[in-house]
Amino acid sequence: MDDLYGQAMDVLKIEAEWIRETGRMARKTFPAAVGLLAATAGKIVVCGMGKSGHVGRKIAATMTSTGSPAYFLHPSEGLHGDLGLLQKGDSALVLSKSGGTEEIAYLLPFFERLSIPVVAITSGVDSLLSRASAVVLPLPDMKEACPHDLAPTASTTAMMALGDALAIALLRMRDFSAEDFARYHPGGTLGRKLLTRVADLMDRGPLPVIEESSPLPEAIEAMTAHRGVCLSTGSGGRLSGIFVYGDLGRLMRNRTNVLDLQLGEVLIRDPVTCRPDDLAAVAVARMEERGITSLVVTDPEGVPLGIIYLHDCLQAGLK
Repeated sequence: MDDLYGQAMDVLKIEAEWIRETGRMARKTFPAAVGLLAATAGKIVVCGMGKSGHVGRKIAATMTSTGSPAYFLHPSEGLHGDLGLLQKGDSALVLSKSGGTEEIAYLLPFFERLSIPVVAITSGVDSLLSRASAVVLPLPDMKEACPHDLAPTASTTAMMALGDALAIALLRMRDFSAEDFARYHPGGTLGRKLLTRVADLMDRGPLPVIEESSPLPEAIEAMTAHRGVCLSTGSGGRLSGIFVYGDLGRLMRNRTNVLDLQLGEVLIRDPVTCRPDDLAAVAVARMEERGITSLVVTDPEGVPLGIIYLHDCLQAGLK
């Protein structure tokens, strides 16, 4: 087992060294590459064969999901019809360790014909690909992590890291926010947290509004019909207080003749509330922080509009 662990560490060390050296070598041309891709009026076309192609697919997906529209063009498929995807105004990001991949060499004249500038990621700094590119991001000419120096391993890791660096640099140039990311990922947890508003989940009524002068049994009846919550309003219909099952339990433990009281005597004044346009995730945080299971939703004047329940938020995946 120790031998296996040692072998694993050797691979990780080699790949880490590739990434470090790639970063050092990219210092001169990385800004130009980002500038070229950022100026793209159309889409970024990512190309690569074999393992480089698999990396290219991931880079294109990362760019697209972070605000830089991109797609992957398989060089072989491109030569059999998919070149119709190319448009003037596009730019190309081409991955090839050697820079001499035959299928990519066939593509280069088509890029030139459509005035599509090329950014190359390659170890072949004197290759056909490099000569045809506007910007070259050089990879080290070092051994792969494969003991036979054959299987693309460290080189593809370095390509992936450099692609991520490009995508994040473009993201920052475009001021692409977490909210923007959520809009592209509405089905994910982050999307739900950043897109779901209180208004989307709140119970809009009819609200369990009880007069403060009402006997407590009437308030308890309203609570039972409305998931353990009732509330009262005052001048201008503004929220004056709430009463929930938890308050009733504490009251019964500490006082006698509870049912003889009026609601106004036991209301919780100035309760924590939220607004319809608040993020539902923020409402969840408020409830969990205070150990409560519901919040009254009010307008800017303090008039109740609805109630949001922790259970509904958790059911919606906001945890």
